[in-house]
Amino acid sequence: MSQPNVIETRQIRKAYSMGDNVIWALKGVDVSIKAGEFVAVMGTSGSGKSTFMNMIGCLDTPSDGKILLNGEDVSHLDAAALAHIRNRYIGFVFQQFNLLPRTSALDNVALPLLYSEVPEREWQPRAKASLEQVGLGERLHNQPSQLSGGQQQRVAIARALVNNPLLILADEPTGALDTRTSFEIMALFQQLNDAGKTIVLVTHEPEIAAVAKRKLVFRDGELVEDYLNGHH
Repeated sequence: MSQPNVIETRQIRKAYSMGDNVIWALKGVDVSIKAGEFVAVMGTSGSGKSTFMNMIGCLDTPSDGKILLNGEDVSHLDAAALAHIRNRYIGFVFQQFNLLPRTSALDNVALPLLYSEVPEREWQPRAKASLEQVGLGERLHNQPSQLSGGQQQRVAIARALVNNPLLILADEPTGALDTRTSFEIMALFQQLNDAGKTIVLVTHEPEIAAVAKRKLVFRDGELVEDYLNGHH
């Protein structure tokens, strides 16, 4: 039995109402992402890439079509069920890190475990292991204000890893970082992918997308390109 795709979208469409007008943010998108892939999602603002990201991240549901996460249909779940699925299967990394300010790196990373089935005695060891995985084993007790931007993003990545998710979704994860730090963070994503993590990353920067193994390009709500890096 071959593994199910981590993510499969079948003709997903998404409409938003603006007054009397209906805006189609996605117009029938078919994508399959397998375990262990490293995919960059590109497109200008308004191309549909953020809507696509929200769909596969179970932050929103499609107006039409189907989304399968690990073979399970998540297209029409209510908010509580979606929250449960997100917490169980998906690790998020955002441009602005989204860390709690007066809270240690360790406690920031342990946060997703509060809503999980993981017993409390395992929270700290898991969070510590996660921070060691991103090279911050020495910084467990530092608060975000005591860390550089790159270190804060590493804490955010450790937090995304702590539940051992099926999928890591990174939305412009280097957007707030300088070039050198951006490449360090991308090298970390590469290591995680080499270790078997499935990663989907939204970016508008070609040099960041170049690190991924596959690129999806959106335009006007449609997927216009889908190719393996280096192979158009």
